[in-house]
Amino acid sequence: MNKIGKLVPETTALFVCDIQTKFVPLIHQMPKVILNTKYTMKACNILNIPIIITEQYPKALGNTVDELESKKQKYVFEKTLFSMLTNEVQKTLDTDLKGVKSILLTGIESHVCVFQTSLDLIEKGYDVHILEDAVSSQNPSDRAIAIERLKQSGVFVTSTESAIFQLTKDAKHPNFKLISNLVKERIDLLSPLKGQL
Repeated sequence: MNKIGKLVPETTALFVCDIQTKFVPLIHQMPKVILNTKYTMKACNILNIPIIITEQYPKALGNTVDELESKKQKYVFEKTLFSMLTNEVQKTLDTDLKGVKSILLTGIESHVCVFQTSLDLIEKGYDVHILEDAVSSQNPSDRAIAIERLKQSGVFVTSTESAIFQLTKDAKHPNFKLISNLVKERIDLLSPLKGQL
Protein backbone atom coordinates (compact mmCIF):
# COMPACT_ATOMS: atom_id res chain seq x y z
CA MET A 1 0.00 0.00 0.00
CA ASN A 2 2.78 2.46 0.82
CA LYS A 3 4.28 2.08 -2.67
CA ILE A 4 1.24 3.26 -4.61
CA GLY A 5 -0.33 5.54 -2.00
CA LYS A 6 -3.79 4.02 -1.96
CA LEU A 7 -6.10 5.53 0.65
CA VAL A 8 -8.86 3.54 2.33
CA PRO A 9 -10.92 4.86 5.26
CA GLU A 10 -10.34 1.83 7.49
CA THR A 11 -6.57 2.40 7.63
CA THR A 12 -6.36 6.20 7.36
CA ALA A 13 -6.12 9.01 9.91
CA LEU A 14 -6.02 12.78 9.42
CA PHE A 15 -3.31 14.82 11.17
CA VAL A 16 -4.02 18.56 11.56
CA CYS A 17 -0.81 20.39 12.42
CA ASP A 18 -0.83 23.59 14.47
CA ILE A 19 -3.50 25.65 12.70
CA GLN A 20 -3.61 28.18 15.52
CA THR A 21 -4.94 31.70 16.00
CA LYS A 22 -1.60 33.55 16.26
CA PHE A 23 -0.56 32.23 12.86
CA VAL A 24 -3.65 33.47 10.99
CA PRO A 25 -2.23 36.87 9.86
CA LEU A 26 1.26 35.45 9.25
CA ILE A 27 0.85 32.40 7.04
CA HIS A 28 0.71 32.62 3.25
CA GLN A 29 -2.78 31.70 1.98
CA MET A 30 -3.99 30.85 5.48
CA PRO A 31 -7.72 31.20 4.57
CA LYS A 32 -7.26 28.42 1.99
CA VAL A 33 -5.41 26.20 4.48
CA ILE A 34 -8.20 26.62 7.03
CA LEU A 35 -11.00 26.06 4.53
CA ASN A 36 -9.47 22.96 2.95
CA THR A 37 -8.63 21.49 6.34
CA LYS A 38 -12.16 22.19 7.58
CA TYR A 39 -13.70 20.32 4.64
CA THR A 40 -11.24 17.45 4.93
CA MET A 41 -12.24 17.13 8.59
CA LYS A 42 -15.94 17.16 7.64
CA ALA A 43 -15.34 14.40 5.09
CA CYS A 44 -13.36 12.39 7.64
CA ASN A 45 -16.21 12.68 10.12
CA ILE A 46 -18.65 11.37 7.49
CA LEU A 47 -16.30 8.50 6.57
CA ASN A 48 -15.42 7.63 10.20
CA ILE A 49 -11.76 8.53 9.77
CA PRO A 50 -10.03 9.53 13.03
CA ILE A 51 -8.55 13.01 13.37
CA ILE A 52 -5.52 14.02 15.45
CA ILE A 53 -4.96 17.73 16.08
CA THR A 54 -1.85 19.29 17.62
CA GLU A 55 -1.23 22.77 18.99
CA GLN A 56 2.30 24.13 19.23
CA TYR A 57 2.79 25.80 22.62
CA PRO A 58 -0.77 27.21 22.75
CA LYS A 59 -0.03 29.47 25.73
CA ALA A 60 1.91 31.69 23.35
CA LEU A 61 0.46 30.77 19.95
CA GLY A 62 -3.22 30.34 20.80
CA ASN A 63 -5.51 27.37 20.29
CA THR A 64 -6.71 25.85 17.03
CA VAL A 65 -8.78 28.32 15.00
CA ASP A 66 -12.51 28.25 15.75
CA GLU A 67 -13.44 27.20 12.20
CA LEU A 68 -11.98 23.73 12.85
CA GLU A 69 -14.09 23.14 15.98
CA SER A 70 -11.30 21.26 17.73
CA LYS A 71 -13.30 21.01 20.96
CA LYS A 72 -15.54 18.46 19.20
CA GLN A 73 -12.57 16.22 18.44
CA LYS A 74 -11.36 13.36 20.63
CA TYR A 75 -7.64 13.67 19.95
CA VAL A 76 -6.17 17.15 20.56
CA PHE A 77 -2.63 17.41 21.93
CA GLU A 78 -0.44 20.29 23.05
CA LYS A 79 3.21 20.05 22.07
CA THR A 80 6.56 21.79 22.05
CA LEU A 81 8.21 19.25 19.74
CA PHE A 82 8.08 20.46 16.15
CA SER A 83 6.94 17.05 14.91
CA MET A 84 3.37 15.99 15.62
CA LEU A 85 4.65 12.53 16.47
CA THR A 86 4.98 13.18 20.20
CA ASN A 87 4.95 10.37 22.75
CA GLU A 88 1.22 11.02 23.34
CA VAL A 89 0.38 10.88 19.64
CA GLN A 90 2.48 7.74 19.14
CA LYS A 91 0.71 6.10 22.10
CA THR A 92 -2.67 6.95 20.53
CA LEU A 93 -1.58 5.39 17.23
CA ASP A 94 -0.30 2.29 19.04
CA THR A 95 -3.48 1.78 21.07
CA ASP A 96 -6.69 3.46 19.87
CA LEU A 97 -5.63 3.71 16.21
CA LYS A 98 -3.40 0.68 15.72
CA GLY A 99 -4.99 -0.21 12.36
CA VAL A 100 -3.87 3.08 10.80
CA LYS A 101 -1.29 2.81 8.01
CA SER A 102 -1.87 6.03 6.04
CA ILE A 103 -1.76 9.60 7.31
CA LEU A 104 -3.37 12.58 5.59
CA LEU A 105 -1.53 15.70 6.72
CA THR A 106 -2.62 19.35 6.71
CA GLY A 107 -1.34 22.41 8.52
CA ILE A 108 1.63 24.66 9.12
CA GLU A 109 4.43 25.36 8.71
CA SER A 110 5.27 23.23 5.70
CA HIS A 111 9.04 23.43 6.14
CA VAL A 112 9.11 22.90 9.92
CA CYS A 113 6.34 20.99 11.72
CA VAL A 114 4.70 19.44 8.65
CA PHE A 115 8.10 18.44 7.29
CA GLN A 116 9.41 16.92 10.53
CA THR A 117 6.09 15.13 11.17
CA SER A 118 6.27 13.55 7.73
CA LEU A 119 9.81 12.27 8.17
CA ASP A 120 9.02 10.81 11.60
CA LEU A 121 5.90 9.07 10.28
CA ILE A 122 7.73 7.62 7.27
CA GLU A 123 10.50 6.39 9.56
CA LYS A 124 7.85 4.58 11.63
CA GLY A 125 6.46 2.88 8.51
CA TYR A 126 3.38 5.02 7.78
CA ASP A 127 2.67 6.34 4.32
CA VAL A 128 2.11 10.09 4.37
CA HIS A 129 -0.20 12.07 2.09
CA ILE A 130 0.31 15.83 2.15
CA LEU A 131 -2.73 17.82 1.07
CA GLU A 132 -0.87 20.38 -1.03
CA ASP A 133 -3.73 22.88 -0.92
CA ALA A 134 -3.99 22.62 2.89
CA VAL A 135 -0.38 23.23 3.96
CA SER A 136 1.60 26.46 4.01
CA SER A 137 4.37 28.56 5.56
CA GLN A 138 4.93 32.26 6.18
CA ASN A 139 7.27 32.40 3.21
CA PRO A 140 5.94 30.87 -0.06
CA SER A 141 9.46 29.80 -1.08
CA ASP A 142 9.85 27.80 2.16
CA ARG A 143 6.57 26.07 1.33
CA ALA A 144 7.66 25.25 -2.23
CA ILE A 145 11.02 23.88 -1.11
CA ALA A 146 9.36 21.80 1.62
CA ILE A 147 6.99 20.18 -0.89
CA GLU A 148 9.92 19.24 -3.13
CA ARG A 149 11.94 17.93 -0.19
CA LEU A 150 8.98 15.86 1.03
CA LYS A 151 8.63 14.26 -2.41
CA GLN A 152 12.30 13.25 -2.19
CA SER A 153 11.52 11.45 1.08
CA GLY A 154 8.60 9.47 -0.31
CA VAL A 155 5.63 11.60 0.72
CA PHE A 156 2.59 11.46 -1.56
CA VAL A 157 1.48 14.95 -2.59
CA THR A 158 -2.22 15.22 -3.37
CA SER A 159 -5.14 17.64 -3.12
CA THR A 160 -8.07 17.90 -0.74
CA GLU A 161 -10.64 16.95 -3.36
CA SER A 162 -8.59 14.07 -4.76
CA ALA A 163 -8.09 12.56 -1.28
CA ILE A 164 -11.77 12.92 -0.35
CA PHE A 165 -12.95 11.17 -3.52
CA GLN A 166 -10.27 8.47 -3.21
CA LEU A 167 -11.50 7.71 0.31
CA THR A 168 -15.14 7.66 -0.86
CA LYS A 169 -14.19 5.38 -3.80
CA ASP A 170 -17.63 4.76 -5.30
CA ALA A 171 -20.64 6.89 -6.29
CA LYS A 172 -22.67 4.07 -4.73
CA HIS A 173 -21.12 4.79 -1.32
CA PRO A 174 -24.00 5.26 1.18
CA ASN A 175 -22.67 8.71 2.07
CA PHE A 176 -21.74 9.80 -1.46
CA LYS A 177 -24.45 12.48 -1.59
CA LEU A 178 -23.15 14.02 1.64
CA ILE A 179 -19.59 13.96 0.30
CA SER A 180 -20.63 15.38 -3.08
CA ASN A 181 -22.51 18.24 -1.41
CA LEU A 182 -19.50 18.91 0.80
CA VAL A 183 -17.19 19.17 -2.22
CA LYS A 184 -19.57 21.56 -3.99
CA GLU A 185 -19.91 23.71 -0.89
CA ARG A 186 -16.11 23.87 -0.53
CA ILE A 187 -15.69 24.95 -4.18
CA ASP A 188 -18.30 27.69 -3.73
CA LEU A 189 -16.48 29.01 -0.66
CA LEU A 190 -13.07 28.88 -2.35
CA SER A 191 -14.22 31.08 -5.26
CA PRO A 192 -14.35 34.37 -3.31
CA LEU A 193 -10.90 33.62 -1.85
CA LYS A 194 -9.23 33.48 -5.26
CA GLY A 195 -8.45 37.18 -5.17
CA GLN A 196 -6.61 36.74 -1.85
CA LEU A 197 -4.59 33.69 -2.91
